[in-house]
Amino acid sequence: MALRFGLFGRKAGDDGTKAALATLKERVRSLLLLPDEATVAVNEIVCADPGCPGLETVILVMEPGRRTRALKVAKAAAEVTDADISAAAAASQA
Repeated sequence: MALRFGLFGRKAGDDGTKAALATLKERVRSLLLLPDEATVAVNEIVCADPGCPGLETVILVMEPGRRTRALKVAKAAAEVTDADISAAAAASQA
């Protein structure tokens, strides 16, 4: 039986993952037309839900004066498309 400890699917030092997260962060900022004051946090986590593909990307959008939005995409960060971001943003406002 394999046990997984920690929240993240890869080592913290994985340069490919770091680059994918940084790129995704900028794409989110651009697609959602966020102001400079907004903060975007992107994390790739291991999803324990049986219906999940294993990795999930969680994007937090924090804008002054607004509630924090959590956008969730059931894919690894490197696989997230602009359409995924748009769909997750629409779902977070529903």
